[in-house]
Amino acid sequence: MSDSKYFTTTKKGEIFELKAELNSDKKEKKKEAVKKVIASMTVGKDVSALFPDVVNCMQTDNLELKKLVYLYLMNYAKSQPDMAIMAVNTFVKDCEDPNPLIRALAVRTMGCIRVDKITEYLCEPLRKCLKDEDPYVRKTAAVCVAKLHDINAQLVEDQGFLDTLKDLISDSNPMVVANAVAALSEIAESHPSSNLLDLNPQSINKLLTALNECTEWGQIFILDCLANYMPKDDREAQSICERVTPRLSHANSAVVLSAVKVLMKFMEMLSKDLDYYGTLLKKLAPPLVTLLSAEPELQYVALRNINLIVQKRPEILKHEMKVFFVKYNDPIYVKLEKLDIMIRLASQANIAQVLAELKEYATEVDVDFVRKAVRAIGRCAIKVEQSAERCVSTLLDLIQTKVNYVVQEAIVVIKDIFRKYPNKYESVIATLCENLDSLDEPEARAAMIWIVGEYAERIDNADELLESFLEGFHDESTQVQLQLLTAIVKLFLKKPTETQELVQQVLSLATQDSDNPDLRDRGYIYWRLLSTDPVAAKEVVLAEKPLISEETDLIEPTLLDELICYIGTLASVYHKPPSAFVEGSRGIVHKSLPPRTGSSESAESPDLAPTGAPPSEQPAVIPTQGDLLGDLLNLDLGPPVGGPPVATSSVQMGAVDLLGGGLDSLMSDESEGMGGPSFTAPSAVMPSNLAAPIGGGLGDLFDLAGGVGSLSVAYVAPKTVWLPAVKAKGLEISGTFSRQVGALSMDLVLSNKALQVMSDFAIQFNRNSFGLAPAAPLQVHAPLAPNQSVEISLPLNTIGSVMKMDPLNNLQVAVKNNIDVFYFSTLYPLHILFVEDGKMERQMFLATWKDIPNENEAQFQIKDCPLSAGSNIFTIAKRNVEGQDMLYQSLKLTNGIWVLAELRIQPGNPNFTLSLKCRAPEVAQHVFQAYETILKN
Repeated sequence: MSDSKYFTTTKKGEIFELKAELNSDKKEKKKEAVKKVIASMTVGKDVSALFPDVVNCMQTDNLELKKLVYLYLMNYAKSQPDMAIMAVNTFVKDCEDPNPLIRALAVRTMGCIRVDKITEYLCEPLRKCLKDEDPYVRKTAAVCVAKLHDINAQLVEDQGFLDTLKDLISDSNPMVVANAVAALSEIAESHPSSNLLDLNPQSINKLLTALNECTEWGQIFILDCLANYMPKDDREAQSICERVTPRLSHANSAVVLSAVKVLMKFMEMLSKDLDYYGTLLKKLAPPLVTLLSAEPELQYVALRNINLIVQKRPEILKHEMKVFFVKYNDPIYVKLEKLDIMIRLASQANIAQVLAELKEYATEVDVDFVRKAVRAIGRCAIKVEQSAERCVSTLLDLIQTKVNYVVQEAIVVIKDIFRKYPNKYESVIATLCENLDSLDEPEARAAMIWIVGEYAERIDNADELLESFLEGFHDESTQVQLQLLTAIVKLFLKKPTETQELVQQVLSLATQDSDNPDLRDRGYIYWRLLSTDPVAAKEVVLAEKPLISEETDLIEPTLLDELICYIGTLASVYHKPPSAFVEGSRGIVHKSLPPRTGSSESAESPDLAPTGAPPSEQPAVIPTQGDLLGDLLNLDLGPPVGGPPVATSSVQMGAVDLLGGGLDSLMSDESEGMGGPSFTAPSAVMPSNLAAPIGGGLGDLFDLAGGVGSLSVAYVAPKTVWLPAVKAKGLEISGTFSRQVGALSMDLVLSNKALQVMSDFAIQFNRNSFGLAPAAPLQVHAPLAPNQSVEISLPLNTIGSVMKMDPLNNLQVAVKNNIDVFYFSTLYPLHILFVEDGKMERQMFLATWKDIPNENEAQFQIKDCPLSAGSNIFTIAKRNVEGQDMLYQSLKLTNGIWVLAELRIQPGNPNFTLSLKCRAPEVAQHVFQAYETILKN
């Protein structure tokens, strides 16, 4: 009979009968009884009353019965700690049992009982097991140390278990070595500052020897540990690579990916001229291809990792294009991922194959996939110039199919092709204009409007086409409105006589009838430009546009390097660093690839290039459109005072950025600034001295001891009325938001202004931009009598559902009581989402500031501001330039978005200038409001 019989009993005196059976003299009966107890426990019945009787069964030499009793113990020790102490003696005894399986079982169970009172009794048996003669016991004891460290770290350190663990790395048995490495890595992760895994060539040698004989999970632990090691030179890196390469042929995909991670990391140190480098590249391709013959879920994980590898080293898979062709039965998530990699690998050699495939995909039934395939054809045209003509004719064939969503995607990508190859393919514009009426998606409408505005002189009825869009101007999305405004201004500048009315109409729609600040600002700028200086307007609006670059969706280099260090983990699937999605990520250390050696690429990244390098060695940057407009935000820098005139032709405008050229020197603590005035910036912006004393009371503004700024006292806004009594049948709700020591709360006052008693309160939030949600129910302990008020602090968390709101910080709330359900919405200040670990390291700040594109920079004026301070905004560095005080600051939001800030203050001037850079530019406006709120209060 099967084990299901243990789950079927429904007698009334069940516990009583089990008790009798557990105390029976017959061994078989005892075992049956314990099985029934475990079965009841498994289905969730409370059998803790039988604790003493089950513990009595521990005194047995039957291994199966012992395992069952230990299972029961692990489950109930936490709720019955006093009873659990009874079991300690048996543990101690079992740790000296002649049978190694029982010794290991005892030490494993000890580690799983998370009761403080018991842990100190377990140190002696654990010490013996760590030195046991049987490797099975030692490997189990190694993992037990990590578990014990989690319960009581101090105890483990005092008892010297960490040193014993380090000794186990030299153990003769490979499984013991693997478990010791796993335990030390686990402990090191929660204590990043402790240098536990002190790896040196000798210990690395032992790990590599153990690698060949471990189980697969042991191999993964060892490979992950090797990936954290920094070889002292390229010879050592090569020898490690040679010994890790055989792991690539392992059957377990996790082992393969861990080996790939180690090789990708150490390849950085090998010179590209080495023969071995080429051999290694060849060896990396087959295992990655093999991963793609697994089941779809594994394929997806492999593809996400391959996507990173191809961005870092496309040469590895350049001959393997065929394996990324889509199969008819691939799930959609695999198809989209394969498409992405196909584009990354597209080159002149294989473009014909790729285009033939993409054209097939564009006739599939799956809409998402077809859209992505059409986009991919456009990306191929931009990436491989020789194929552009074929791509355009393919896109025209697709437009002829008249399938709505295919036409719209094709128009969006043709716009990009025009940007990349001006004056080449404009003959297709007539075909595009035929499809104007069928466009209903904002992106396609905006693209079409751009084309009409950009090539207005070639389209006879351009004014009629644009006028047709104007009729429903207010119903269009912002993207379309902005595009329409610019296109009509372009049209006016090209055909001023016949379009005067049209341009006046669009300017008044954009400035007087619109409540979108971006649209209004752009409208006013055009209006003033056209009214004061039409020639300048022509130069600005019809300026030559820079060519667009090939890959627009590449991961930024610093993040890519970090993600390469996390191949084979969740981070490589999400394409986000662990700090962005791990809750309470206190122990996360940012990893990065080792610097290149040997080859001529030492100055590969501009950050590593010598500061005084002559301009010729600097990498050429395609300036973005914002730079060429003189970057409207930067115009208040003023001319350099008393310095030599600067030749701006070689300097993109972005270099006269708010951080000027002083950024590099700002981050290095050198007092002499940059090595001589190289071309980076006008001399006016050179910092004279990083540690220049800051005047004007700035020192009081942010606590700048030791160059670190963070504020302890969080500003809490005064309560305002959110829901007036008139709208809520007599219930008035006022409140505010606060953050104290990392805990968010909504502080409410509920007032009953009705004639009846209110009770049964409950609260719910709608989905919102940052996932704010109540962390506990709304508790009003007594019914609320008429004319009575009650103050409540409702704890919040940020793990609710996310949906982008407009404005970003809008929160919609529903409150229920015994009378009805009431709805209101309120705006929460963004500073309650600034987290405590928002201090960015200086080098990281420098790299990130440079990396975020200039168009993501937003600048604000904070007017009439007294000096005071707010919380969780961290000052990274400060300096004094031309009598202005500059603070460089970082902060981090609860969803992992970093914001970098530069605050400029002139002594005696009550207005501050705040510049913000962030990868999510829509956050900037709200961060500015938070700064303003904090500084003014």
